Parts: sequence; structure tokens; C-alpha cells
Amino acid sequence: MEHAEALLVAYDLLEEAHNQGILDALHGAIGARDTIVGLLAKYSAEEVSVNAIRNTLALAKILGTLDPEVISGFSKEMFNAMEAHKKEAKPPTLWQLFKRVLQPDTRRGFSFATRMLSALGRAASQ
Repeated sequence: MEHAEALLVAYDLLEEAHNQGILDALHGAIGARDTIVGLLAKYSAEEVSVNAIRNTLALAKILGTLDPEVISGFSKEMFNAMEAHKKEAKPPTLWQLFKRVLQPDTRRGFSFATRMLSALGRAASQ
């Protein structure tokens, strides 16, 4: 009796998985496991697959070092910039663009971009 509610929830979950076709997909995957494993073994031995796995791990390492607060702030600022750009009825003049370039945040962005390009150049020359 003490686990009756948990069993009802599990039954509801199982029924919903069946209704959504998830159980059929799992059944098909289990039935085709030899084919799936064979294809995975075949493709994982290729050089491009090894490189893809290595690149994925390297990108995961890079993403792990990034501060989530900085990325969150960047995404908010990008959204604000896109919204401001949409509201511009006509393109800014060269003088308006020059004034933007003189702003500290723009210079900070240019500094970051040039450092990233420099790092890319160093990495490409190795």
C-alpha cells in the first residue's frame, strides 16, 4: 500500500511512453542491436569519426571553461543589439558608425576579437 502511488505513476509513465511510440522505438532498437553495434563499430574505426570524437571532446573542454554568467550576459546583449538593429529605419551614417567604434564596449569587443583571431592564427601555424 505504501508504494501504490509510485506504481500508479510508473504505470502512467509507461502508458504515455506507449502512446507516444517511445516503446516501439526502443523495441526496434533492441531488435536491431546487432546492426546498430556493427555500424557503430564500422564507422568508429574511420579517421573522420575519431577526429569528430576528439573535436567534440575538445569543444566540450572549451565550453566547460567558459563562465555561464558571461555567456548568459552575452546572449542577452546580443538579443538587445538585434532588437535595436531591427528598429533602425535606415542604415547608420559613417559618422554614426565611427562614434560607435569610439565607445569603450566596442573597443573592448574589438580587442577580444583580435585576440581570438591571433590565437586562431597561432593555432593554424602549428
